Amino acid sequence: MIISHDLGTTGNKATLVDNDGTLRAAVTAPYGTDFGVGGKAEQDPHAWWAALATATADLLERSGCSADDIDVVSFSGQMMGVVALDAAGEPVFPSIIWADTRATEQTQRLIDVVGMDRGYQITGHRLNPTYSLAKTMWLRDTSPDAFARVQKVLLAKDYVAYRLTGVQATDPSDASGTNAYDQRSASWSPELIEASGLNASIFPEIVASTTVIGTVTPQAARETGLRAGTPVVIGGGDGPMAALGAGITDAASGAYACLGSSSWVSVAAPRPLYDPQMRSMTFNHVIPDMFVPTATMQAGGASLQWIVDTLSPATAADYSELLEAADRLKASEEGLYFLPHLLGERSPYWNPKARAAFVGLLRHHERGHLTRAVLEGIAFNLKTGLIAFEECGTTATQIDVIGGAANASALLQIFADVWGLPVARRNLVDEANSIGAAVVGGVGVGIFDSFEIAATLSSRTTEYAPVAANTERYSREYPRFLDAYRRLEPWFNELD
Repeated sequence: MIISHDLGTTGNKATLVDNDGTLRAAVTAPYGTDFGVGGKAEQDPHAWWAALATATADLLERSGCSADDIDVVSFSGQMMGVVALDAAGEPVFPSIIWADTRATEQTQRLIDVVGMDRGYQITGHRLNPTYSLAKTMWLRDTSPDAFARVQKVLLAKDYVAYRLTGVQATDPSDASGTNAYDQRSASWSPELIEASGLNASIFPEIVASTTVIGTVTPQAARETGLRAGTPVVIGGGDGPMAALGAGITDAASGAYACLGSSSWVSVAAPRPLYDPQMRSMTFNHVIPDMFVPTATMQAGGASLQWIVDTLSPATAADYSELLEAADRLKASEEGLYFLPHLLGERSPYWNPKARAAFVGLLRHHERGHLTRAVLEGIAFNLKTGLIAFEECGTTATQIDVIGGAANASALLQIFADVWGLPVARRNLVDEANSIGAAVVGGVGVGIFDSFEIAATLSSRTTEYAPVAANTERYSREYPRFLDAYRRLEPWFNELD
């Protein structure tokens, strides 16, 4: 049996998978995020650990399994964060998560020294405040007393793996989301680390995603209910892990979209994709010698969750009524647009000062109109990533969708119409990341012979075909969506 944990933005999604790949149980243990002015987004690493312990106990209880039945524990985790640890392995500061955009000054210093084009060629990513390197510089610059105690900087899944094993390490997929990793040499980049002024010793050893980094310690066993000595596989970052969970293992697998708090479109490729306009980025896959070109927006599913929480807080857990209203009404067709930049923006603008906005409001617009505008705004924003892939030689013919917001049928039909492509929901929309982590864990200890088993663990369910008339109309409205941002961008950039 395999236990896999996906340390996401809103909670730890954990799964129990049989050694034949069958999903036995899945649970989520939630935790909070401290969002604040100036782009602050922090979480408590101890809350991740508590969620891991809670989810482990819940999985064992629900399945009737014992700790002795567990052959391996593996991880997926939110990327691009900073967990700064002292010599005793204790966090000196809350975790600065992927959504945090306070490190604008530090990013500019990196750009001044290295150059944006050079940084993109080294890392496969723009130099940007959302990445770990600039965030670590920000922590050093703003909290020097705390930073003076820092011995290691880990990512989210690395921290809980460390708590289980006492071993501090990361993997190439997570390392590739730090802005400090050289994809060509498959190692930390001396050039970027030197430009940051940080000590290279704070970056952990990089090992293959399938590596058994250690076993559950007696102390961790007491805290989690796992058996001491259980192997622990390091796993990978949630973006590449989602690709594996969706069955995206090679270039022939096609494209997929993940609709978590942040959302993205992605493919698998044998080499990084370098977009001359730098609209997309490339992560290392958890599969050796493979990569996942990706276009990520900061607030995809988060925009849907925000509009639901704002307009229907009493029924946020069941937002079907709001989506049904959106399905009946019009938004962009009436000149109403939503710019979905609630947390600044990565693809395609890479502007931490970007803001969300409704544009074109009229007196008769109500909850359903606003919700439809949000859904269309997410689809329009992700369309830019698909265009970037196509212009760089990667053309999608169908998009499989995973992530919590994939349960919104109205959104998937809008996707199909805006993108002009068939869109299919996969049957494990909420567990794709942790299923991917289970595959990596199973390969790591020899339960599975190869990563190809991932393609058999989920399947397409409901498919949504584009309606030609809608696609034609959206093709006229999409440029207006882009123009709204361009016109507002100078105003965004003047805001504090």
